[in-house]
Amino acid sequence: MVASAAQVSRVAVSRAFNPHASILPEKRARILKVAGELNYTPDRAARALATRRSHLVGVIVPDVCSPWESQEIDALTSALQVEGFATLLFKTRTDMRMDERLLAYVGGFNPDSVIAFAENVGPDTLGRVLHRATPIYVCYPDDGDGRPGSEGAVFDRLNVMQRTGIEQAVALVSGYGCRRLAYLEGDRRSLANTARERTLRAVLRERGLGEPVVVRGDFTYETALSSTVELFRMLGGAEAIFAANDVGAFGAIDALRFELGLRVPEDVKVVGFDDIAQAHWRSYHLTTVRVDLVERVRALVSLIRRRLKDPGAPAIEETVQTRLVVRGTVG
Repeated sequence: MVASAAQVSRVAVSRAFNPHASILPEKRARILKVAGELNYTPDRAARALATRRSHLVGVIVPDVCSPWESQEIDALTSALQVEGFATLLFKTRTDMRMDERLLAYVGGFNPDSVIAFAENVGPDTLGRVLHRATPIYVCYPDDGDGRPGSEGAVFDRLNVMQRTGIEQAVALVSGYGCRRLAYLEGDRRSLANTARERTLRAVLRERGLGEPVVVRGDFTYETALSSTVELFRMLGGAEAIFAANDVGAFGAIDALRFELGLRVPEDVKVVGFDDIAQAHWRSYHLTTVRVDLVERVRALVSLIRRRLKDPGAPAIEETVQTRLVVRGTVG
């Protein structure tokens, strides 16, 4: 119908609806205009049967409402839509695992790719339900392998190199004379938190600064606030606090200012991790180790495209770096 009205072949119509297909811009515009006038949309199910491509990307997350996760999901969804993919969002249980029924749903959609931000849903687990997709995991290999457990299942990986940003943070606070540093941890089940603490310990040892005081945390504001009060009232305090994420850093800052009557950065310096949008807010103006969200999303999309181009390739990797962004909580 569209091909006849636009006086082109059916192949040309198919190409017009594929953002990556080669077709003259004016021909694409004419076909899409005619399709709009005829209220035509391509049959995705039929195309999936013919091409063995669903144009669906599954995303498995432990949380959808915390600032970093919500900002990453928003950016990733937008980038995937530009590439012609729709996103399927799956949320794990509170223990970061998935029940068998939900796993079956993931496989039932026959996604082109699955990005697992919850490392407790390992490659071997996903491999049982995915027909052809190779899952993607975020790994932290600075001081160790930093990857989810696997008995041999192939998976692609985005390596987030945390050491550079952490080294810069330690150099900055030690340059101001700080010697007693506390680590306000995140969720202990999180690979990111474990790798962050391990890397921080290694950098402190290399600089002769000893071990950090580890303070209980779970990536939330409320726990960070109460744990920071406990740090100063019961554990001897610290000259600098390195938080596992920016939200935890916010809790620490508010505890210092409003519960303990201390000044930031004059009395205690605070460093976060992630550089979420709220870190720029003037009430916090947080010094933080930045994970570039645009670069990270671009790397994830690149992994998807590279795998679809070569389905039989061995494990594919992309790497992003971190860097310190200095604002008002250190200085």
